Amino acid sequence: MKRFFGNFAFTSGLILTVALIVVALAAPLIAPFDPNQQDTARRLEAPSHEHLLGLDDLGRDVLSRIIWGSRVSLRVGFSVVILASIIGITLGAMAGYFGGWMETVIMRVTDILLSFPGILLAIAMVAVLGPSLNNVIIALATQGWVGYARLGRGQVLKVREMDYVVAAKALGARSPRVILLHVLPNIVNPVIVMATLGLAGAILSEAALSFLGLGVQPPTPSWGAMLTSGRRYLGLANHLAIWPGVAIMLAVMGLNFLGDGLIDALDPKYRKEM
Repeated sequence: MKRFFGNFAFTSGLILTVALIVVALAAPLIAPFDPNQQDTARRLEAPSHEHLLGLDDLGRDVLSRIIWGSRVSLRVGFSVVILASIIGITLGAMAGYFGGWMETVIMRVTDILLSFPGILLAIAMVAVLGPSLNNVIIALATQGWVGYARLGRGQVLKVREMDYVVAAKALGARSPRVILLHVLPNIVNPVIVMATLGLAGAILSEAALSFLGLGVQPPTPSWGAMLTSGRRYLGLANHLAIWPGVAIMLAVMGLNFLGDGLIDALDPKYRKEM
C-alpha cells in the first residue's frame, strides 16, 4: 500500500476513477434533473445557478446528461474489457502453453485482426450489425481481445518454464489444473495493467462511435453523442461541446494515470524502493 499510494500517478488516477464510478452508480440520486426532460423555450441557455452547465439544443440539462452518460461509458468500458480479456487470455494461454498448430492458428488470427485499424474495424462491424449499445460492445470486444491474446501468450511462454510449473507437471497435474492454478495466477499483474488502460481505450472508442452516430442512439445520454450535437453550436453555445469533452478527458486521463501507477508499482523493472 505504501508503494501504491506513494505514487502520484496511481493516487490521482484512483481518485478520478473512483469519482467516475461513484457518479455513475449514484446518477439517479445526484442528477439535478431528468436527463431527457425538455424545455424548448430555454434551449441553448448558458450556464446559470439553476442549470450549472447550461441547457442543450432541446432544452435538456447538460449536467444531468453528463452524469447519466457516465453510466453508458462505464458499461461499455467494463463489458468490453471483461469480454476481451476472458477471450484473449484464454486463447493466449492455450497458444503459449500447448504450442504447435494451436499456437499457429491463434496467432495468425490475431495477426490478421491486428492488420486492420481498430476503430475502422469497429465502425464496419457496427455498420453491419446496426448502431446500438450492445453492438458497440461486441465490435470493440472483437477487435480488443487480440492484445490480451498476445500478452497472455508472451507471459505464458515465460512462466511455463518456471520450476513450480515443471514440478506440477512432474507430480502428474493435468494441463487444465496447471494452467488455472500455476500459470494464470502468475501472469495477472500485466493483465490488470492492460485491462486498466484498455478500459480507457474502450471509453474513448465508444465516444468516437457515438460521435459518428454509430453508438448509443438518442435519447440515451452519451458523451460522444453530446459532442457531435454540440459541435453545431460552437459559436453560439460552446458549453454544449466543452463539458462532454472535459468529462471524456477526465475519465480517460484518470484511467491512464491509474494504469501508469500500476505499472510502476507492480512491474519489478520500474518499481522504486520506498
